[in-house]
Amino acid sequence: MNIALDDKKERLLKRLREQGIKDEDVLDVIAEIPREEFIAPFLRAQAYENAALPIESEQTISQPFVVAYMTQELRLEKTHKVLEIGTGSGYQAAILSKLCRRLFTVERHLPLYESATALFKKLRLYNITTLFGNGMRGWKEQQPFDRIMVTAAGEEIPDDLLYQLKDGGIMVIPVGAQDETQHIVRITRTGDDFDVKTLLPVKFVPLLSGIVHSSE
Repeated sequence: MNIALDDKKERLLKRLREQGIKDEDVLDVIAEIPREEFIAPFLRAQAYENAALPIESEQTISQPFVVAYMTQELRLEKTHKVLEIGTGSGYQAAILSKLCRRLFTVERHLPLYESATALFKKLRLYNITTLFGNGMRGWKEQQPFDRIMVTAAGEEIPDDLLYQLKDGGIMVIPVGAQDETQHIVRITRTGDDFDVKTLLPVKFVPLLSGIVHSSE
């Protein structure tokens, strides 16, 4: 047990509650999942600071508040089948996996895909299925999904993802160009109609097409 990290985790949970995270299931999972496992060893002391941190392939692990907020807005149930676009470090996927039945996650950077897949096995998160591929296309072979979370900002909401939602399904995605204010939006599908609600201003890496085989 790392007493210093445990103390920092308790302070983080207190801060998340102060910032409006009310879903106790989400807070319990934030407490359970070891964020220090998803970052480089030299950053471990910062694992429970409420801040984004750099990871491989010029990506980031999101601020814990943003992770908790997006997870809360997804309104997960234990029976849900969920798609995540942008595995990254794997931290958000680990959080989601504890709150749903099955999680499918797509990553376009091969080094991140490989490291996250190995980490899921180490942490015995057996309900996560990973794919190295173009997240803009979603995962058509596994559709439809009860919920979709996107962890990179699209300038527009990808149609391919919208139509992989079940009727009544919800998608949470940051939207906006890199040089403007981005916002998390929550989209609810009703038949062929999509209700879009704008939520929190944020800053995310861009949602891009294609795949990347190395970290260079």
